[in-house]
Amino acid sequence: MSAVAEQTMDNVSDQIREMGKRAKAAYQDLGQAETAAKNKALLTAAARLRDGRDVIKAANEKDMAFGRDKGLSEAMLDRLLLDDARIDAMAAGLEAIAELKDPIGDVMAEWERPNGLKIARVRVPLGVIGIIYESRPNVTADAGALCLKSGNAAILRGGSESIHSSGAIVDCLRAGLKEAGINEDAIQMIPTRDRAAVGALLSLSNYVDVVVPRGGRGLIERVQREARMPVFSHLDGICHVYLDKAADAQKALDIAVNAKMRRTGICGAMETLLVDQAVAADLLPPVMDALIEQGCEIRGDEVVQGLDGRVIPAVEDDWGTEYLEPILSIKTVGGVDDAIDHINRYGSHHTDSIVTEDDPTAEIFLARVDSAIVIRNASTQFADGGEFGMGAEIGISTGRMHARGPVGTEQLTSFKYVVRGTGQTRP
Repeated sequence: MSAVAEQTMDNVSDQIREMGKRAKAAYQDLGQAETAAKNKALLTAAARLRDGRDVIKAANEKDMAFGRDKGLSEAMLDRLLLDDARIDAMAAGLEAIAELKDPIGDVMAEWERPNGLKIARVRVPLGVIGIIYESRPNVTADAGALCLKSGNAAILRGGSESIHSSGAIVDCLRAGLKEAGINEDAIQMIPTRDRAAVGALLSLSNYVDVVVPRGGRGLIERVQREARMPVFSHLDGICHVYLDKAADAQKALDIAVNAKMRRTGICGAMETLLVDQAVAADLLPPVMDALIEQGCEIRGDEVVQGLDGRVIPAVEDDWGTEYLEPILSIKTVGGVDDAIDHINRYGSHHTDSIVTEDDPTAEIFLARVDSAIVIRNASTQFADGGEFGMGAEIGISTGRMHARGPVGTEQLTSFKYVVRGTGQTRP
């Protein structure tokens, strides 16, 4: 059984505060760690993940049973599942993060003043990061690894349904820290399902510098409401693909189907498909056939309903819904301006894509859609830190302060100014 498996916490606030103290001390130690030591910890943890796959899958089966008993949807159970391929992907993610350039100490800019002062802006860690997330246990590996590489201590609070899986993964991360001679408390996991632990963590401003929530609207809104420290967050992943009148038909088919059906339960999955009404009759039928053949329910406006009798009438709420399952809303629009207006009104500023062969139209879309990630002629499912070359991500931030888009190692840093003089005094 995992050393951080579920525990009874008699006094949640006191124990969370103690975790904060240990994390702050570990952060000070981690700040002295060389890049080679951090990389050794990551590579050792990756090996432990692969070697311990049977233990991890056994822990995951406990969580799957809990999830089934709890009545989780198939989409949520898919997010929770760990199999050999996903364990290998977690390990590969840790190895990819080890290969990344260490951001700490990076000189972002430097200049010299007329008085001879030399000034440099240098990357530093944020400090202690609290990460609160739901369902997907692979976030445990990504979050812990990214914090480690960027010199931050992490306190992880995974979803109640993934507590055993996350505990087994944290054991591997902490084993890597120990092997590298780094304070193991640089990565800690809150070992209880008690919801009071979240409130206790959010009040811990003396020890926790930043909170990153990753989950549904209810979690995000609670964190934004209760946190006593800065928050990196996104709300829903209401992502769109717009099929322009100048779209290539094959690209439109391939991108739309992939954006929805590759994995329906991730935040980068398309939830609304928009199509220029001038080409709807040509582009939509093969797209809808392919989606329905793969088990996708389609809800559409009157034009879309007229093209296929299997389409369910869409209602107003559909345009602002993150389904996270094989359900898609489709709406016809009067061109790129109409599409942009719809996205900016109903979207969640996460990821939106246009399919078009017309360069000016594409540039209008990319410039005016107010989202963290805008894409031309590719699937919204590329909204992922690993696909961006970041190794992994803690999440996709849709806010405007500090970080926007995938939150990787660089986004988990701040900076300080280092000033070097030769005896100057200010007149």
